[in-house]
Amino acid sequence: MKLDASLENELAELAAGEGLELLATELVGSGPRTVLRLVIDGPSGVTLEQCADISRQASAILDVSDPIRHAYTLEVTSPGLDRKLYHRQDYEKFAGRMVKVKMDPGFRAHRVVVGELIGLEGDEVRLRTPAGDDVSLPLDRVSEARLEVDWDAVLKEGKSRP
Repeated sequence: MKLDASLENELAELAAGEGLELLATELVGSGPRTVLRLVIDGPSGVTLEQCADISRQASAILDVSDPIRHAYTLEVTSPGLDRKLYHRQDYEKFAGRMVKVKMDPGFRAHRVVVGELIGLEGDEVRLRTPAGDDVSLPLDRVSEARLEVDWDAVLKEGKSRP
């Protein structure tokens, strides 16, 4: 199930009104265990307060439109350190970063590729593997792409904070 485009636009406008971007709406699970996840981001990240504020406002919109005919949980979240690449522009924005790309099950050449994101070339995702090989993957066969977290850098940064 997918949300109606006009409802997604309304939720995106809500986020934009708060200086944020609605990156994605995700519906996961089924029946009363369904979760409607709104993934938001801002120029300097997202605070817990911003997530709570968007949640309250989105709840009011969703109560009126009633897009899911049974009980569900609304979750408003940031994309996180290991954020998904949702849009074509994400492949350019995060060029130079390490990513993990999972291909759809029918793609035989590679199932999972980890490497430095070079960017998009037409409809091909370009990566450089740790072995130095350049790999091109068809964007329409990517099932999920995420940033890889450099935990050493994260932990090092955390230790140097006052």
